[in-house]
Amino acid sequence: MSFQAYLLRCADGSYYAGHTDDLDRRMAQHQSGTLRGYTAERRPVTLVWSETFDSREEAVAAEIRLKGWSRAKKEALIAGDWDRVQASARKSFDTGLRQAQPLLRTNGTMNEAPDPSSLPTLSPPPVIVLVRPQLGENIGKAARAMLNFGLVEMRLVSPRDGWPNPQAGPAASGADVVLEKAQVFETVADAVADCTHVFATTVRKRGVTKPVVTPEEAARAIRSDAGRAAILFGPERSGLETDDVALARTIVTVPINPEFGSLNLAQAVILVAYEWSKGADLASPPETELDPPAPQEELEGMITQLDGMLEEGGYFFPPDRVPTTRRMLRTLLTKPGWNAQEVRTVRGILSTLARPRQR
Repeated sequence: MSFQAYLLRCADGSYYAGHTDDLDRRMAQHQSGTLRGYTAERRPVTLVWSETFDSREEAVAAEIRLKGWSRAKKEALIAGDWDRVQASARKSFDTGLRQAQPLLRTNGTMNEAPDPSSLPTLSPPPVIVLVRPQLGENIGKAARAMLNFGLVEMRLVSPRDGWPNPQAGPAASGADVVLEKAQVFETVADAVADCTHVFATTVRKRGVTKPVVTPEEAARAIRSDAGRAAILFGPERSGLETDDVALARTIVTVPINPEFGSLNLAQAVILVAYEWSKGADLASPPETELDPPAPQEELEGMITQLDGMLEEGGYFFPPDRVPTTRRMLRTLLTKPGWNAQEVRTVRGILSTLARPRQR
């Protein structure tokens, strides 16, 4: 069974990214409006890009990346302009999109896929391996932390209470795709057998001499290595055992309060996942363009109004301090960079204070 990640151009010019196991059926749902949500109100929609993957995890990962891309980067992908895509991705890696030749479709016409050797060398996301986790709730919270930062592949080594665990779902708060595809292994060695680099998270070396890096340094190494990386997290009560750490090539640790060095499982996962996400081109809160500062004339009007009210109220005293006090007030009021609406609001407040209305 194959899965597709896809990109649509909506009638209002915006883009929508999704994934499916039946692209023709999903397109029919988008076009008819039977698929409730973003595209239902922005029809007609046009399929402008799609790519086929061997697993749902890869398709979901590709969808997550696409949702975080800028408009310019999406349009470079649609156009097949890989130089522009690569330039936009110099500090990121676009998981999954490198793993098959892109099927670029523009206005329903298939474009020739680029030579794979010309594509950027981009690393797959790391696998999160929970070694002998104890509580289902903690597995769910770890899944939530993973998906927050674009990671979808979880592997469990001998979970204490078995798997699946009914307590994990509610704690995951919607990160169901991570839990549904979680794989269970009997040993750490089995869980990381297909990985080229294994990191062990621990606050101490546990008698094993290995390179020790911070999560930030580990994230850089993962992004620069073309192979699959795994990050090991130990059980809640005791952490990784020495034999677990021995399987890793590198130890990951964080500077932490020596008098209280205990992190819970989800906290440990989120620290590492966040550092990895800095290069993953995920979505950020939209930037809001600020209104320009008010003209100086309007700002002077507000200052003069306040000055008059303070003068009438006897604020300026003693007389020899008046110039200094006025200068201090002007400095205070010119620091924020008020826009015109803010100036009008403050003047309205001052007018109300000067002439309070009876309610």
